[in-house]
Amino acid sequence: MKKEIYVTQPYLPPLEEFIPYLQEIWENKILTNGGPFHNKLELALCEYLGVDQIALFANGTIALVTALQALRITGEVITTPYSFVATSHALLWNGIKPVFVDIDPNTLNLDPTKIEAAITPQTTAILPVHCYGHPCDVEAIQKIADIYNLKIIYDAAHAFGVQNMGDSLLRHGDLSVLSFHATKVFNTFEGGAIVCPDAKTKIRIDQLKNFGHAGEATVVAPGINGKMSEFNAALGLLQLKHIEKALSLRKEIDATYRRLLKDVKGIQCLETAGERVANYAYFPILVEPDYPISRDALYQKFKDVGIQPRRYFYPLISDFPMYRGLSSAHPDKLPIAVAASQKVLCLPIYPALEIAQVENIVRLLVDQ
Repeated sequence: MKKEIYVTQPYLPPLEEFIPYLQEIWENKILTNGGPFHNKLELALCEYLGVDQIALFANGTIALVTALQALRITGEVITTPYSFVATSHALLWNGIKPVFVDIDPNTLNLDPTKIEAAITPQTTAILPVHCYGHPCDVEAIQKIADIYNLKIIYDAAHAFGVQNMGDSLLRHGDLSVLSFHATKVFNTFEGGAIVCPDAKTKIRIDQLKNFGHAGEATVVAPGINGKMSEFNAALGLLQLKHIEKALSLRKEIDATYRRLLKDVKGIQCLETAGERVANYAYFPILVEPDYPISRDALYQKFKDVGIQPRRYFYPLISDFPMYRGLSSAHPDKLPIAVAASQKVLCLPIYPALEIAQVENIVRLLVDQ
């Protein structure tokens, strides 16, 4: 097979479309601190996503750190070991103890049936992840939170635009946190956001992301610098103009992978979202024991010819040094997550990936 470079790429609109935005930034000389593009993007995202309030951030990790502060979360938080490490790092930055719970074998999201056994008198919240953009069982998680008076913050980094039974998935829980990193479905190069349930909550979050300022001479909380710049916000406004086309292309790539892989022995595709509308953010496969070579051997085979799949998520968060000493991090308590991390491989999926390239990827996978 001819060596080609298939690396996950951000969607970039034509440069000539961005020039007027840059000219306006230069002309009005407002670069950050809630400028006009920032405010326009917040309103546009509320409308597109079907949410009431949204607060933009410099990146999703700072947004998650701030969301925990905004709800005054302390003590212990139940979360998943199967995610990007920023999910649990945000807890440590706030002095909170992560308590890991195993995942569902079909969705790879936090398993609601395992949550109650992990609740202690120190538990104050649940931090699930909509992994790969597939919705968590939000109804079951909410029932548990209501019984035990727990807050819910969803790490929705993968879930831009995802719906749940006809409504925005981002409306569930007390807060939802988005990432607009360059590799996400919708990106602002770097960026993030917190979806807020009401204006009062948004005011507090806006204060926290601006050093705690509640006015020029008033500081009400030990906040952080989490503001999104005008450059990033302008890019976001431009991205929104192209998002439907980008999602359509991702959907076509997803369907092509599924069609070509459906009869490949030893390769399992995760279930589709069904009634829950997907955004095709990732295309994970599970390399089962009856596939001719191991997951890691297949991973290296791809890399040798310039194809860059990702082992999302390997290692587990619970395997890293700052977490492995926790009692909840022991592999014996997380058998589903351990097995998934050893089998998962996310194949390239991005709007510019051509169907012929998808066919080449699958051909290499089938040719064993």
